[in-house]
Amino acid sequence: MINMIQAIVMGLLQGITELFPISSLGHSVILPKLFGWGLDQKAPEFLNFLIATHLATAIVLFFFFLRDWIEIAKGLGRSIRDRKIAPSDTYAKLGWLLVVGTVPAGIIGLVLEKPIRNLFGSPLIAAAFLVVNGLVLFGAERLRTRDSRRAAEQPATATASDAEIATLPWKRALAIGTAQAAALIPGISRSGWSMAGGLLSGLNNENAARFSFLLATPIIGAAAVLKLPDLFTPAMADERGVFLVGALCAGVAAWFATKFLLRFFETRTLTPFAIYSVVGGAIYFILMLVMG
Repeated sequence: MINMIQAIVMGLLQGITELFPISSLGHSVILPKLFGWGLDQKAPEFLNFLIATHLATAIVLFFFFLRDWIEIAKGLGRSIRDRKIAPSDTYAKLGWLLVVGTVPAGIIGLVLEKPIRNLFGSPLIAAAFLVVNGLVLFGAERLRTRDSRRAAEQPATATASDAEIATLPWKRALAIGTAQAAALIPGISRSGWSMAGGLLSGLNNENAARFSFLLATPIIGAAAVLKLPDLFTPAMADERGVFLVGALCAGVAAWFATKFLLRFFETRTLTPFAIYSVVGGAIYFILMLVMG
């Protein structure tokens, strides 16, 4: 059973690490063990708590980018009505890129969720994959295109960013979206891998982060909504107050994390998060070995 203090800490942690490219699931597996909380991370209560915090994060992301989602809905409607995507229709293009990126990732998530769930109880594995996450971020920064490095020096308006993202080829959007499915493994960051894919596709850090957050909203939200009935079973009655507090903390943290990261990536790169993932993952791995 998660107590109120643990719910606050875990909620704040999830809201930050879901958007920072350092893996929310990895930290949710590692830190309870590090703090000696003795939580059963395979128990329904723990998994349902994560569902509640993820749903809160998805809701916050939706409202943070509400103007974009309204324009995207209009663009999709225009393309369906006209049975084509006008070359100048940024939001119709962006909307279908998000569909292309979301559907395969959702299917992979549904198929692989149960086999991967056993990893939730292994902080050692989570720490090892956190190192892998950092190496991928390092690689993306090193290999990103010359155009994306030059563009990173030119912060743009939200509309200009959306227009730039909408130029992505369909295959690149598919690859970026599918990469999100790797976040089923604790230690692998959903936002980190999709940002890395954006960089390798020619986006700058700011636009890669923006596309990552837009792409994450339907994936996180749909996954949480599918599991939402589990929160309302009689067995969960005593936990709902704690879950609500955790979800509220996650939502507040996610709002500030999104605001911070969009500004951060106007001029900075994934490198600090890569360093943390590699160094932190290695330290956590050693600590998990020592703690048994």
